[in-house]
Amino acid sequence: MTPVNTEFAKLPGSYLFSTVAKKVAAYTAEHPDAEIIRLGIGDVTQPLVPAVIKALHSAVDEMGAAETFRGYAPDLGYPFLREAIAKNDFKQRGCDISPDEIFVSDGAKSDSADIQELFGRYAVIAVCDPVYPVYVDSNVMAGRCGEYDKETQKWSRVVYMPCTEENNFVPMIPAERHDVIYLCSPNNPTGTAMKKADLQRFVDHANETGAVILFDAAYEAYITEPDVPHSIYECEGAKTCAIELRSFSKNAGFTGLRLGYTVVPKELERGGLSLHDMWARRHGTKFNGAPYIVQRAGEAVYSAEGKAELKEQLSYYQNNAKTIRDGLVSAGFTVYGGVSSPYLWLKTPNNLNSWEFFDLLLDKARIVGTPGSGFGPHGEGYFRLTAFGTHENTVKAMERVNSLGLSHFMA
Repeated sequence: MTPVNTEFAKLPGSYLFSTVAKKVAAYTAEHPDAEIIRLGIGDVTQPLVPAVIKALHSAVDEMGAAETFRGYAPDLGYPFLREAIAKNDFKQRGCDISPDEIFVSDGAKSDSADIQELFGRYAVIAVCDPVYPVYVDSNVMAGRCGEYDKETQKWSRVVYMPCTEENNFVPMIPAERHDVIYLCSPNNPTGTAMKKADLQRFVDHANETGAVILFDAAYEAYITEPDVPHSIYECEGAKTCAIELRSFSKNAGFTGLRLGYTVVPKELERGGLSLHDMWARRHGTKFNGAPYIVQRAGEAVYSAEGKAELKEQLSYYQNNAKTIRDGLVSAGFTVYGGVSSPYLWLKTPNNLNSWEFFDLLLDKARIVGTPGSGFGPHGEGYFRLTAFGTHENTVKAMERVNSLGLSHFMA
């Protein structure tokens, strides 16, 4: 018998969003005429901006001529994109990140799942709770999370940092031993963001204890609050303890193109080894580089034309977030997020569990969201909506919620 990775058997039956999709498909089969508004999965709806389309067309034309054809991309990314990223995302914010510390990939989800390969099997990971499921699931697959307790919904060898109303959804440094700390700000799913002082405490702690922070900044473009950092490298000392993951999906609508990057500073060492060199070795071994045409599209994001067009598109989604927030508050819900984030985190009424509320919202208002319990134990009793739908559907969704009133969702 061929041995297989039995760690997969420890995972829940299906990925959170796969379960949502199956439930919606079943409901649609029973109600074929229902007009369903999807505000669950964080997928964008607006088309790519003209500057990006222009860059894609130009790059495709290059691929059609022998003198400009490109084969395998450099595994760490083309210099033109790495330089644009370093200048615009970091140097202009006072962060000393060089192009060769930037590793271009096909998206932040891939990197956030793969980055755990840098750490030993018995490393103890600390995660926010609620949390983006990939952080925990990828560590389970690697055999790092021991066993799952169904009653508490917790994994062994995982340290949970509760993000609750009581602490304003800001994680606290755990007292238990931990080696790797996953942070996401603005946070998915709660939609809240860490202030610089909060983040600096984690940086200081990591440098003191030797822990490594994995900082997911996929939603930094939505930050509107002045005291919320866009990058962990705005904090003093972060280059010796932190890795940052970024995506083009939510700031430029690349969910269908797939492009992201990870920053691993050269100063970051543990156990006498350079994590920068380790990630470069892993990247070169397992990744053939993001496509040339997509990287040229990424470069266009930083052009004057691209910045102006994307600012307008970003405002579109920010307006959606405000529409949802205002609509939910008007209907009587308790809601968080939606200020520096495209996500809204609402408290389910009348102590409904999050899947019960999912069913009610779908049945009563024909709206799809994401149950908070899918993000961890402290997600129970909450529900996530996204601002990535069309504005017309966003307005219509809130009209449905308000016309029904809070009492209809308290079953």
